[in-house]
Amino acid sequence: MDDHEWIAEQFEGQRRHLNAVAYRMLGSRSEADDAVQEAWLRASRAGADEVENLGGWLTTIVARVCLNMLRSRRTRHEVPLEEPEHVRVPDPLVSRAEGHDPEQAALLADSVGLALLVVLETLGPAERLAFVLHDLFGMPFDEIAPIVDRSPAATRQLASRARRRVRGAAPAPDPDLARQRVAVDAFFAAARDGDFDALVAVLDPDVVLRTDGGLTRGASVVVRGAEAVAGRARAYARISASVHPALVNGAAGVVVVASGRPFSIMGFTVADDRIVAIDALSDPARLAQLDLTAFGV
Repeated sequence: MDDHEWIAEQFEGQRRHLNAVAYRMLGSRSEADDAVQEAWLRASRAGADEVENLGGWLTTIVARVCLNMLRSRRTRHEVPLEEPEHVRVPDPLVSRAEGHDPEQAALLADSVGLALLVVLETLGPAERLAFVLHDLFGMPFDEIAPIVDRSPAATRQLASRARRRVRGAAPAPDPDLARQRVAVDAFFAAARDGDFDALVAVLDPDVVLRTDGGLTRGASVVVRGAEAVAGRARAYARISASVHPALVNGAAGVVVVASGRPFSIMGFTVADDRIVAIDALSDPARLAQLDLTAFGV
């Protein structure tokens, strides 16, 4: 086996991990694939003869590629971080609620909650990288520091600021999927019945609804508070649509289908038997890029 074949084999062994890093960094499966492919091109050109920690080296390469992509986004003003009520819902990982194939199982095992990814979209590139690599993947700050061109102490501060924002905006979900599903089913049952009081009862008083409609269904919408979210849910229940239970980034969610086409993918964060966050992607252009054949569309 020559050097190129060896590094190709080692890279394939790390691909799942590298994709997981890139997805958390970018919130886009297609961009994550692009980042990993670019990392492979860089790694294959550089060679790994003197590399002692191959996994760490490859992770660093992917992180640098992702950081450049995030900075490019900001330069093009694709993510207006200065607008606190702007929201971009990342590409969700969607599977049927009952059973999924091995590839989907691997994706879901690597997933993080949609609410967390939405909050990560609001962080600056360096903050996001420091938080993702340290808090989600356990990389030491002295290894992260050269990637963001900061000292280890300054890098620690980046991650600390990001952590405070995440804790304030992305509450930890209930790990019991069955309890999550009970709350989500109760939400849709109350919406169908037009039962405002029942809707409010299943929502946390400080619940936040974030909807990304893209360019064709209007700007992003952020709705806060149980009564406001309940009112919006009751209004949308009038739309003739079917609701299919799904796993969205490993948590209870739904795929909403109207007129034979996907209308929305909704991820729910449930804590203490109440819904604390709803993140919905309803951008037709982005929905069309997802494989939702398991839901009849």
